[in-house]
Amino acid sequence: MSNATESHSGFDLVRRVKLDYTDVVVSKWRSRRTGLTVVHMDYEAPIVNGYFVIATEIFDDSGCPHTLEHLVFMGSEKYPHKGVLDLLANRGFSNGTNAWTDTDHTAYTISTAGEQGFLQLLPIYVDHILYPTITKAAFVTEVHHINGQGQNSGVVYSEMQGRENTSGDLMSLRLQQMSDPPGSAYRSETGGLMEALRRLTPEQIRQYHSTYYAPHNLSLIVTGKLSSGTESLLDVIEEHVEPSIIAHGQDKGPRPPGWKRPFLETPSANRIPVSKPVKETVEFPEQDESVGELVMSFLGPAPDRHLERKALDILGTYLTSSATAPLTKEYVETDSPLCTYIYFGEDIRATRISLPVYIGSVPTEHLNDFSDRFRKSLQRIIEDGIDMSRMQMVINRDERQLRSKLESAKGDTFSGAVISDFLYGAADGSDLKAAMDDINQYAELRTWESKCWTDLLRSYYVDPPAIVVIGKPSAELAGRLEREEKDRIAKQVETLGPEGLEKAAALLESSKAEHDKPIPKEILTSFPVPDVKSISWIPVQSVQELGLGRKPLGAGSANSEPPELSKLIETDGSPLPFFVEYDNVKSDFVAIHGCFSLNKIPNSLRPYLWTYLTSFFSLPVNRQSGETLSHEQVVNQLDDETVSYDVNFGVAGAFSETLVINIKVETSAYEKAVAWLRDLVYGSVFTKDRLQINIAKIQQNIPELKRDGNNVLSSLWTETVYGDSNTARANNILTQMDFMPTLAEQLSQNPDKVIATFEEIRKHITNPSGVRFSVTGNVLQLKAPRSTWGKYFHDVLPASPLAPVPLTRDTLSQLGKNPVKTATVMKLPTIESSYVMHSTKAISGFDHQEYPAIRVTMEVLNATESYLWRYIRGSGLAYGAYVSLDIEAGLLSFSLYRSSNSMAGFEEAAKVVKGLVDGSVELDQTVIDSAKSSMVYGVTKRISTPGRAAMVSFINQALKGVPKDYDVELLKKYQDVTKEDILQTLKKYFLPLFDPSTSVAIVVTAPSKAEEIGTGLQSLGFEVTQRELAVDPEDLEEGSESSNDSDSNNDDSQK
Repeated sequence: MSNATESHSGFDLVRRVKLDYTDVVVSKWRSRRTGLTVVHMDYEAPIVNGYFVIATEIFDDSGCPHTLEHLVFMGSEKYPHKGVLDLLANRGFSNGTNAWTDTDHTAYTISTAGEQGFLQLLPIYVDHILYPTITKAAFVTEVHHINGQGQNSGVVYSEMQGRENTSGDLMSLRLQQMSDPPGSAYRSETGGLMEALRRLTPEQIRQYHSTYYAPHNLSLIVTGKLSSGTESLLDVIEEHVEPSIIAHGQDKGPRPPGWKRPFLETPSANRIPVSKPVKETVEFPEQDESVGELVMSFLGPAPDRHLERKALDILGTYLTSSATAPLTKEYVETDSPLCTYIYFGEDIRATRISLPVYIGSVPTEHLNDFSDRFRKSLQRIIEDGIDMSRMQMVINRDERQLRSKLESAKGDTFSGAVISDFLYGAADGSDLKAAMDDINQYAELRTWESKCWTDLLRSYYVDPPAIVVIGKPSAELAGRLEREEKDRIAKQVETLGPEGLEKAAALLESSKAEHDKPIPKEILTSFPVPDVKSISWIPVQSVQELGLGRKPLGAGSANSEPPELSKLIETDGSPLPFFVEYDNVKSDFVAIHGCFSLNKIPNSLRPYLWTYLTSFFSLPVNRQSGETLSHEQVVNQLDDETVSYDVNFGVAGAFSETLVINIKVETSAYEKAVAWLRDLVYGSVFTKDRLQINIAKIQQNIPELKRDGNNVLSSLWTETVYGDSNTARANNILTQMDFMPTLAEQLSQNPDKVIATFEEIRKHITNPSGVRFSVTGNVLQLKAPRSTWGKYFHDVLPASPLAPVPLTRDTLSQLGKNPVKTATVMKLPTIESSYVMHSTKAISGFDHQEYPAIRVTMEVLNATESYLWRYIRGSGLAYGAYVSLDIEAGLLSFSLYRSSNSMAGFEEAAKVVKGLVDGSVELDQTVIDSAKSSMVYGVTKRISTPGRAAMVSFINQALKGVPKDYDVELLKKYQDVTKEDILQTLKKYFLPLFDPSTSVAIVVTAPSKAEEIGTGLQSLGFEVTQRELAVDPEDLEEGSESSNDSDSNNDDSQK
């Protein structure tokens, strides 16, 4: 580690940190003239990331930090055109910019494939951050406006409308207000409360910007490889950023007169502990009152006490991370769970951090006394002492997981620490190394004895009084909010009158017209598109063995590799009778993947699969060795021997008719991983008590899941387009909320029959014709890559023909095969905005010749600041609008996310697609070029780490039946797509999305909007069904509540 003995142009080196456990060098620089901070994390990677951070302190709920985060992208002094930043980013091998607003900072982000586009864009981005235009027109569409019907809208307003009355936001705001004294910025809702947003003005935002958006309060954090080193980054800033700052008179050095460092030198630093326990109940709207949620908060150590903070993190993991963790055993792993999860969080703050504990899905009758019982449980753990062998296992596993994360995402791993250092660390950078020194902290914590841990638990979670916020769902509040919103709108319409509404509509239209002015083409074309050849792809060696006597099923099955890997496999034991693919990359880890077809499962058994997956890693196991393990031994040994393990329907968002089991280990533990896969699949023991506990957990979690508009939309969509043979349909929320009580009753009355059902499921899943295995990682370092599989699976997988990979297109309902005229509108009382999906028939087949044209067309429509963005989000009609293709099912969809006016959003999308087809809306060649360039980033990101590259190789060859490098091959095909191809594709595939005679529509919305949306869809020609989530009347009588582990106050606007 070194500090300020070095300079480059106008920048002084503040601190350089070389980590001794990974190939990352961090250098922190500061401009002598402007105070601008620059941090470069240097390491090998094909992606360059930027996090541009402002410390944003606000002492009210106006939402200035959040609204600014949006307005920054609406144009700058040098580039006064809305959307220019994102269009240029797309040209520079990026997928656009992004941003988030947290309680104490706003971060603006950009990721590019390679450095050329990044360095070109950097000065333009900083110009937007420091010198945005903040026009009235931008405020009207992006923040808040009243439309011609008298309804409030705007992008920020829509976002907060979708969040403000959710349990997580309501509880979080109340916790902030209880935790910090008046005058502290930590009390504020930085996203902006709706009432405050309705009163906010552009002048207030400009004033806020002038105070906080200054170079001495900005840190440019850059991660990844720059071919000319950090100097190339500093040179770009010196030549293209600093002169502009100086011209604005902001060359006052790192600490201008009168500047107070946010949070550290303001009243926010005054974090006073509560003198006695404080408990409050917050109601949130929900018809199902069966379960609630809880958050308890404590004051932690100072933010620079990094060892203590790491110890608290490990302690939280020890207490809750698995089925055998003390608190999980007591509260979750019972046949009458007191909650479905407990999560120990950390919120970094000035002076002392906050330590929130989130508890989810607590039965109503236990809400009020839960915190007292919880504290007694912690006291008992202190008295009994810490299980030090398990604690060592937790520390070791945490370190393995960190090393694994470093291999795949060094920038993301350390960005949080570097951001926090900018906000709260010493100005001379002396805290930086300790903030990133995780591995040495693990070593130190291994020397701790039980008393060190119990003392830590006592001093932070037992002795100090807690602040407790109870989240209580209220059916009455749901109804009241609906009535109040209708009354408020009616009163607003009355107050405005016809003339006022006309003015509001005119203001909106003129604002849209102002910032929809076309960007001069020369601005875009002057930004050169980087060369794809500048990107270095991660090499993957691949060998696929289909199994004795089997014939290849697709293009992806051939082995045309250097002989090194083939020779290793061929010389290791006899050929296997079953399918294994080996994908070798440079790595310290290896992962095995078991793919089991669900095709043979009888439809009547499909609803049991959620319980099967939930129970998979927490059942007793009879091992092949003859050893019998209890479920606790299984969990503990898996945690001790692996980096990670999971089980899912499908992989990478596809192939949901395949059960996929993943186990990742250090290369030395390869055989253990294979043995575990065998024993977990074939040797698990279904017992009444374990099934009962897992079913109870699922049942208790369903009320929380069905509060989420996106979850319900997805469930309703699968229910509509898929038939009884579809696994996702049988296991969605709407199906399971009816099925789970029945299953619980069956298990209680006839456990042997239920256990026999799960044995039958195992028999169908393990049918040899539907099994495929994958090994990804450092295969060349394995001593017995092939023979290990023979050792553990020879007796259960005899030679048999290999069946094709099951695809969801074979499980479509009649409506899914022929989407026509059907619309369903579901009322959901927990939301205030709408979630929408329209679907139509499209292509299927992973190597379909029309796929490149459809994919480019989607990017043209979806890209940041492209057509759907401008027409829908840019008009404040929804937070998100996009088209998507499910190529496996053969369905094309248009979606709206958090929409304040879903009918208007749908009509705008229809207008733009029809306009592009008939020529009334210009299809700009620069937009096409930007879309193609942006897709380079998507492909690079998808295969940007060793683990991802190896897994994509397997998915392409074994599941999709295409060559392993198919994604890179597609890049060439995307470049060949012409303007005419896109227009033809829009006409052939996208126009039917907006025609009721060739599409279906699903809407999940607030009760107050359902009737109006239903009428609107009907007028378009849809046959509309209105639905509402069924609620058991007993649940309403009991009263109760639920939880959400939204453990941060992030107003992540995803821009």
